[in-house]
Amino acid sequence: MKNAAELSGHLSATAPVAGTAASTDLSTRDRVTQLLLERGATTAAQLGSALGLSPAAIRRHLDAMLADGDVVAREQAVRGSRGRGRPAKVFLLTEAARVRCGTHHYDNMATAALRWIAGNGGPEAVAAFAADQVAALEARCRAAMEGAGDDPMARAEALAGALTAEGYAANASTIASGGQLCQHHCPVAHVAADFPQLCEAETAVISRLVGTHVQRLATIAHGDGVCTTHIPAQPRAQSGNTVTTVRTDK
Repeated sequence: MKNAAELSGHLSATAPVAGTAASTDLSTRDRVTQLLLERGATTAAQLGSALGLSPAAIRRHLDAMLADGDVVAREQAVRGSRGRGRPAKVFLLTEAARVRCGTHHYDNMATAALRWIAGNGGPEAVAAFAADQVAALEARCRAAMEGAGDDPMARAEALAGALTAEGYAANASTIASGGQLCQHHCPVAHVAADFPQLCEAETAVISRLVGTHVQRLATIAHGDGVCTTHIPAQPRAQSGNTVTTVRTDK
């Protein structure tokens, strides 16, 4: 798992229009993805016809999906003699896109497993499971942060790079009250919505790796757009690290 200030800095008077266009594009891409999932190899003309889009419009979406690695293009197989001209191209979902289509299935299974753990072992068992799950992540990030020094913000920047390599799309920035670590992606957001122990375990990891007390201000699992962790300017002079979760939208 750009900080919030950077993102807000890009907003302008035309932001609602741009946001609406972006939402429409995303919705159309979801529909294209669903069709490819259901039909397999499909031409641009077939997709455009099914979705009621012009050739230029469907091509724009397919070009974007090709650039993002969500689809691949191949020549359409032709049985028998082939007429003149180049064969039509067909588009297929990549394996990575197919895996993402199955995310909710795995989320449901993970949630069911955690409910079983909670029912048989209680909240403490869930917390222990969550801590065990992030242990490997902590070890990899610690290794990636070797040489970052002792300054909390320098360590936060190194941690952001390590988390980005893990798929969290993270960055660290300095603010008036200290610093903040932002994660723009959470691979367990749907599960963590029901089991906050996952967020708490991750926050504890951030605290240990940064080397100071931190405050989790927002989480994607709770409906926020970004997971935001505050790093106070003056770390508390005490042994060990303290983790505090603070909601700012209540």
